Amino acid sequence: MPDSLALLPTVNAALNASAALAILAGYVAIRRRRVGAHRRCMLTAVILSALFLASYLVYHAQAGSRPYGGAGWTRSVYLGILLTHTVLAAAIVPLVGTTLHRALRAEFVRHRRIARWTFPLWLYVSVTGVVVYWMLYHG
Repeated sequence: MPDSLALLPTVNAALNASAALAILAGYVAIRRRRVGAHRRCMLTAVILSALFLASYLVYHAQAGSRPYGGAGWTRSVYLGILLTHTVLAAAIVPLVGTTLHRALRAEFVRHRRIARWTFPLWLYVSVTGVVVYWMLYHG
């Protein structure tokens, strides 16, 4: 595997961690009624997540998947996290898209209604993406 390809899992984890921080910062900003800061944070999170998704797809198209090397209870924990992460990662793409679309159209009542679901799920997917990486490559 070329060195540049071998770096992508680490790049992906960094993008996921950065997206999680941007999501959290956006949440704090809106709770403090700092709408402009919230908008910047959330757009940053969308961009970071899109970069992650592109990088993730490139890596897995070229390198395939990596099996988990652990055994026993850690394997069960890993598989539980991976299962919830994978299911919610598939669901989060249309949720983020819908939430963003409603915000950009200034449909703020509808935006808030779906953002209440999007926020915790998107944060969970971003954080568990880092956990999955850590367990696969450093566990």
